[in-house]
Amino acid sequence: MALKGLDIFKLTPKTNCKECGNPTCMAFAMKVAQGSVPIEKCPHLSAEALATLSEATAPPMKSIKIGAGEAEHTLGGETVLYRHDKTFVSRNLFAVSVCASCFDEKLPEIEKIDYERIGEREYVELINCVYNGDKAAYVELVKKAAATGRTLVLECQCPDAARAALEVCAAGKPVLNGATPENYEEMSKLATEFGVVLGVTAGDIDALYDTVAAIEKLGNKNLVVDVGVGSVKDAFATAVQVRRAALKDQDRTFGYPSIVNVGKLAAGDENMQTALASLFTMKYGSIVVMENMSYAQALALYGLRQNIYTDPQKPMKVEPGIYPLNGGDENSVCVTTVDFALTYFVVSGELERSGVPMNLLISDAGGYSVLTAWAAGKLSAGSIEKFFKQFDIEGKIKNRTLVIPGKVAVLKGEIEERLPGWKIVVAPNEAVGLVKFFKELNA
Repeated sequence: MALKGLDIFKLTPKTNCKECGNPTCMAFAMKVAQGSVPIEKCPHLSAEALATLSEATAPPMKSIKIGAGEAEHTLGGETVLYRHDKTFVSRNLFAVSVCASCFDEKLPEIEKIDYERIGEREYVELINCVYNGDKAAYVELVKKAAATGRTLVLECQCPDAARAALEVCAAGKPVLNGATPENYEEMSKLATEFGVVLGVTAGDIDALYDTVAAIEKLGNKNLVVDVGVGSVKDAFATAVQVRRAALKDQDRTFGYPSIVNVGKLAAGDENMQTALASLFTMKYGSIVVMENMSYAQALALYGLRQNIYTDPQKPMKVEPGIYPLNGGDENSVCVTTVDFALTYFVVSGELERSGVPMNLLISDAGGYSVLTAWAAGKLSAGSIEKFFKQFDIEGKIKNRTLVIPGKVAVLKGEIEERLPGWKIVVAPNEAVGLVKFFKELNA
């Protein structure tokens, strides 16, 4: 059970030294209890108190790190069942399964999926290497997959083959997904020896629970739970029950991230796999393994993931600044809009389609849409003037034409007063009209 603020305060040094960034030890304790400050922020806790508090204040689902260097990812660490309660912490990752005979065919398709959306790189983070019985071929497959720089999942229940594979890829901190009720002791020993995360699976949820508990008794808590591939119904029920047991019942035996292999649940059915990947993105797959992934599938799945794994209490924003489009330079027309991410991507997409060189100026509007920002006073002639001074627009750009959103045409006169020498042009109300508008403006 989580400690209350007063319980945490009793274990603090009570010196009110402020080194943690809080005015008093009590204030620090209350923030730790709320989960907004890590207990390690206090530099004067005794080792015993730190160990006690770290265990008591840890999230009911353990945070697990996989991969290494730039390919390192965090799974788990969740504290709520529903994102509107607070927020989800660690976004799920997508993997594509490969085998020795299909790797060369699948890799180009995997590499095609690599783009940026709302400031985040979207790509296939993991490669799931499937063992098909040939140890030598499996080792070669793992070598090829490791050379891509992506984190690997080793789908292998043969300890001998798993050892050979780990010997060539352990530095990349893969997931060894192969522990079962029959082999868990040997697989856990192997995962511990190489310092990698161990995936655990079983025929049903009771056997899964017992196997995880047995591995924990061996001292290994660096785990992920594979919900199995018996049926869609069973896999979904297991994923939900594992998450509910950890977060609602505070049962730490199931307090681990989950792997879901939708490629096996709907083998050969691309549409069903996409639907299942969507389902388990929402509830509750930390790693979702697919048979294949096309660019079209990725656009839908990564868009969904990004919506699910953003804080619903914070607006999605892009950084204020100057964004040259279509080769825009100091002589190109300027266009301004707000920093709300959806507005930015809709508007910038249409502007790019026009082919006209321009500078898109994004000002700080609190992450609101155009009309909301205007109504809240976040988008005004004054805010635009302030942005121009802050980013030295007149010193960087020689062109003196500024296009403003059509929905705030009322600001045109006031902006002209505040920006003397600038020609203020009002754009269409809807983004869909921007292509035609700019081609006519540039004619």
